[in-house]
Amino acid sequence: MTRHLGAGQRALLQAELEMRQRRLDQTLSTHQEGASRVEHAHALLEQDEDGARRHAMDRELDMALSDLEIAELGAVSRALLRMRQGRYGLCTDCGTEIPFDRLKVEPQADRCVPCESSRERHLQPAHA
Repeated sequence: MTRHLGAGQRALLQAELEMRQRRLDQTLSTHQEGASRVEHAHALLEQDEDGARRHAMDRELDMALSDLEIAELGAVSRALLRMRQGRYGLCTDCGTEIPFDRLKVEPQADRCVPCESSRERHLQPAHA
């Protein structure tokens, strides 16, 4: 178990993660009106044909928002799992402690700032 976070800090961060998880679950459910992604996309396609182009753009935006929400929900779920396993607050790349101030801002963070910065640099496409 990580020792750099006090019991109160862990409890605060766990409560924040659980609240985010509930909010994202509710947002996804509301966003998709309780339907699966495929059902939701199909429902958007069946709307009036006059606005087919607008509906296509709406569907693309809708799917992009769902993708972001699903990705965040996954990150929150993984953070809660790390918390249960006693690995929460440790960088998954280098193992150093992630400062409480960073976790307050982004409780699902799984990397320290230097490792996250390095990861982001490697993910950026090369300039042509």
